[in-house]
Amino acid sequence: MSKIKDFPIVLEMPIRWGDQDAFNHVNNTMFFRYFESSRIAYFEKIGFTGNLGDYGPILAETKCRFWKPLTYPDTILVGVRTTKIGTSSIIMEHIIESPKSGVAATGEGVVVSYDYKNNKKVPIPKEVREAIEHLEQNSF
Repeated sequence: MSKIKDFPIVLEMPIRWGDQDAFNHVNNTMFFRYFESSRIAYFEKIGFTGNLGDYGPILAETKCRFWKPLTYPDTILVGVRTTKIGTSSIIMEHIIESPKSGVAATGEGVVVSYDYKNNKKVPIPKEVREAIEHLEQNSF
């Protein structure tokens, strides 16, 4: 049963032939690129793209659990959602599903609100927190 419906942001992405490695499956590094693309779409949706002066998101930690290999050709669905908001950090959950093989990977990312001008973390702006809560239909 598909879990992707539980994610507010879902990207449909074709697997490119060049995403594969010498073993004819998608290289593990590409899964992190797919996660990144979904995070960027999420941040664009909530307006947290660095347009808040010098503040923006920065990835502090990421991990992936590989469940099944992906191969070309295929079109995957990549979902992302927020599971927790702290003072200056956001925990995001990722999922990659293939119509051919089901859930291929799950992961997590910790994103920090960052002041790029002064090189330090800062509290998540109120408007970003409110945009996340609206998108997720959840009060964190």
